[in-house]
Amino acid sequence: MSCGASEDAFPARGRVIVYAMAKSKITLRYLAKNLSTVVGLVLVWRGIWYVLDGIDALLFGGSHTWMAVIGIAIGLAMLYLPDQDLKEIEKL
Repeated sequence: MSCGASEDAFPARGRVIVYAMAKSKITLRYLAKNLSTVVGLVLVWRGIWYVLDGIDALLFGGSHTWMAVIGIAIGLAMLYLPDQDLKEIEKL
């Protein structure tokens, strides 16, 4: 493998990743697909954020404390319920 760096510059696992990346070709279609996915996710998140702000203003008079506590509780429940553990947040 000749990528302009010495063999000692990358550990064995790093050499495999560099080699795999060198063999793959990033196309315009690949970039467009991934960019559209990211933009779509951001727009959905933005919409959810505005809806929750509206609910906050309607139900709690704009007090973010209650919506924050409720949001944390719902989020933890969504992470816990499928497999009855919170291993997803161990990675944080």
